[in-house]
Amino acid sequence: MSDQAQNSKKSIMINYGLLLGFASIIVGLINYVFGNLYEPHWSIMVLSLLVTVTIIVLGLIKVKEMNSGFLGVGESIKVGLGISLVAAIINMVYLVIFYNFIEPEFFNNMIAFQEQMIMEKYPNMSDEQIEGAKKGAAMFASAGANLTMTLIISLFFGLIISLISGLIMKKTEEA
Repeated sequence: MSDQAQNSKKSIMINYGLLLGFASIIVGLINYVFGNLYEPHWSIMVLSLLVTVTIIVLGLIKVKEMNSGFLGVGESIKVGLGISLVAAIINMVYLVIFYNFIEPEFFNNMIAFQEQMIMEKYPNMSDEQIEGAKKGAAMFASAGANLTMTLIISLFFGLIISLISGLIMKKTEEA
């Protein structure tokens, strides 16, 4: 593979990753503006998934066009993960800004919201069970844990989307 083709793939990963990262931020801001920060509506998750699938697939189509109509599954996975990684980094930068400047009480509010939901949903829980649930929720109520999960989830969905897309769009030269 030529250096030019490698550079073109890298630029596709960066450009589509930036597009996906900023689109993810917009979806998150929509959720925030509508006041569903602690309990997002199912439509936000569907919208987020549709945006992710669309942008990764568009990036893979661009690679396939660049390769004269050829695309292998491995190449699809590499490009899809590259797009997902760039998007995750952009989203993580936004989340650091969000947690520190836009909504600095996010984690405290999230814990309080989860405690309220537990009390409403399970009114007969013992004090020990409530404390266990609080400890479980508190483990994930930090920027580090949340950023790590953002990266893992982004790469996981990027892998699945690019694998399925690669299998569908696969076209290789016959030997």
